[in-house]
Amino acid sequence: MPAVQAISKDVSVSQKKIGPIMALVRNKPVDEAINILDLSASPWAKLLAKTVRSAVANAETNMLMDRGNLRVVRISADIAKPLRRFKPHARGKVGKVRKRASRITVVVDGETI
Repeated sequence: MPAVQAISKDVSVSQKKIGPIMALVRNKPVDEAINILDLSASPWAKLLAKTVRSAVANAETNMLMDRGNLRVVRISADIAKPLRRFKPHARGKVGKVRKRASRITVVVDGETI
């Protein structure tokens, strides 16, 4: 069976902050992954849960896969284009502020039995 993916673009969180949350659900069954993310205290877990639910919906609708057999095969956060801002410094100078963003990719696939 082909793998199905969902992508969330320009999520305003850096890869460094969202990485440990992604490690919790990597290679887990989809229902277990959603439960872990829903019970997590992190504010970014809800963004990941939304993307996982989207990937599950894509698999059920487009590929007619059974939700019970789905597993999170790959989950990653890639670098998106940073939002650039400027912060005033002493003596009339200016400093750059880069607000990091991510592109979250979730790939689900059916388990082999």
